[in-house]
Amino acid sequence: MPLVSMRQLLDEAAKGGYGVGAFNVNNMEQIQAIMGAAKETNSPVIIQASRGARQFAEDRYLYHLILAASELHPEIPIAMHQDHGNSFETCKSAIALGFTSVMMDGSLKEDGKTPTTFDENVEVTRKVVDYAHERGITVEGEIGVLGGVEDGHGAGGSGLEHITDPDQAVEFAERTGVDALAIAIGTSHGAYKFTKKPDGSVLKMDVLIAIHKRLPHTHLVMHGSSSVPKDLQDIVNQYGGQLKETWGVPVEEIQLGIRNGVRKINVDTDNRLAITGAIRKVLWTEPGKFDPRDYMKPAREAMKKVVAQRMTEFGQAGHGKDYTPVSIEEMAKGYANGTLDTRPSMAAH
Repeated sequence: MPLVSMRQLLDEAAKGGYGVGAFNVNNMEQIQAIMGAAKETNSPVIIQASRGARQFAEDRYLYHLILAASELHPEIPIAMHQDHGNSFETCKSAIALGFTSVMMDGSLKEDGKTPTTFDENVEVTRKVVDYAHERGITVEGEIGVLGGVEDGHGAGGSGLEHITDPDQAVEFAERTGVDALAIAIGTSHGAYKFTKKPDGSVLKMDVLIAIHKRLPHTHLVMHGSSSVPKDLQDIVNQYGGQLKETWGVPVEEIQLGIRNGVRKINVDTDNRLAITGAIRKVLWTEPGKFDPRDYMKPAREAMKKVVAQRMTEFGQAGHGKDYTPVSIEEMAKGYANGTLDTRPSMAAH
């Protein structure tokens, strides 16, 4: 099966009332872990790469590794997504490479750190939407700004400084025509999201619910949504790590989001913790080992376990073969004739 449109994956998730995990990758073992979990759970999958990942792995290596995944697992729908594109040119280069979906994070300037104005965000996101939809490519936008920094991307801060305004979310969806919308509800990039188990004072699920009521036909996205389980933190620290105590987004809050329009959930930190803990354990307990396979195999298996668990919790498990993938060329026709128009004024008709 060729790589498929993320829009189709999210449309099908909306019909089925489930969410789809979007898992970040930098190397072959991470891709293998995701595909092993998808095969085990019969799940559609979104594999995403940040600008940092593209630089680390080099574009052609990364693209062909994901292409290999689609060849080895032709029964599994795979969308290849550019995470946090910082400019029109970044998104354009991803599309040229073969990505089937891009995120234009116009909430920050091209430096990936400085918040933009609302109109600046609309302008650059709309430009990407026009270019991408003409080619059948999905576009995710962002309104509001997440806290924290990861892969050099992020405004820092707590996550509460730029919460998404529901009125602006509606206007943004109307003026840009994005397929999916990432919103800021208090979550942050990286491992250090919350200093205690989050409640309504720091995780604004009420804002998410309000936005979904106003935008029932727009697929919502939760970024910074690793749960940062204590058991994974403990393994890292047991074998020489020095992680500070931290809390992530509880799975039950993500499931509440899924019941209220969230269709894409970004997960990265949990997988990093699983991999790092497994590698540390081998090198700590068996210091004579030096073959990378001796620690990369358990690392891959540890990540696969986390991904399979998230796929089950998000509800995507069992839905990998529900539908026939639509070609990117057919998606382009749908955008051109208006049948895939997501603007609130049009989607209700």
